Amino acid sequence: MKTTTRKLYCEWHSFSTDTETYTQETFEELVGDEFEAMMFEKEDQEIPSYIWTVNFVCIIKRSTRMINDISITKIPRNPACE
Repeated sequence: MKTTTRKLYCEWHSFSTDTETYTQETFEELVGDEFEAMMFEKEDQEIPSYIWTVNFVCIIKRSTRMINDISITKIPRNPACE
């Protein structure tokens, strides 16, 4: 079994695709929530795999057909089940 150590950052690391540069301000405006942490799957990875905000866990998926881009899926952090 291979164990991977994933690096969690509590400070923002700006990243870019072919069409956009994501700063903390642009990301928070895009998702409508405040940044808390981000995680990179591999040491040399330039784009994070997960970004935590106050209310969501955002899954960042890379897509590279014609251009290098990403999609963001927001999942509620603490869903209220009644």
